Amino acid sequence: MGGRLQGLAGSLRISPAQAPQAAASLSVSCCGAASGKRFEPLKMTPEDVSLRDIAHALSLLCRGGGHIKYFYTVGLHSLNCAREAASRGWSDRLVLACLLHDASEAYLSDIIRPVKVHLSNYLEIEEQIMQTILTHFHLGDLTPEEHALWHQIDDEMLSQELKSLMNGEHEMVPVPLTSEPDFRERPHEEVEEEFYQLAESLVQKMQA
Repeated sequence: MGGRLQGLAGSLRISPAQAPQAAASLSVSCCGAASGKRFEPLKMTPEDVSLRDIAHALSLLCRGGGHIKYFYTVGLHSLNCAREAASRGWSDRLVLACLLHDASEAYLSDIIRPVKVHLSNYLEIEEQIMQTILTHFHLGDLTPEEHALWHQIDDEMLSQELKSLMNGEHEMVPVPLTSEPDFRERPHEEVEEEFYQLAESLVQKMQA
């Protein structure tokens, strides 16, 4: 252990006396967010949730495990889902739910569906974090019907993405949408800011 602490001290450029405290701060149970916040994924609270962290992380997370034609992010996918919900005349509450439907991936990263469905423990953790995020945004009381609606848009947007963004899916017939999804390759900073501003405006409308 002494050798490990000395190595840690050297790599972090701190004194050996500071190494034990630094090692504790690097505990595997705790993670760091883009904002500098520390959080425990298995013990997240609504106070740990940051809209800026969510917008930043999702704008840098590629859809489809990266197996698509170019860099198309979870953040832009979420914006497309929110726009589709708005075009259908859904409430601000449901539009925000659609925007945030993948927000747990900001803290867990993305796992492709064919694998995720077999990871029961992961799904439990994902659901727990998602509920914490929804509570932070005053959406913790979404009904099963409301959950089903954002799941529906997520699936329908996926059908469009498979057709447009993935090789080998040219003959697929996507589900028609009422909006025109944005499948452009866009700078992540731009997507982050658009996600953040839309979420902020929806929260303000809900609180008015």
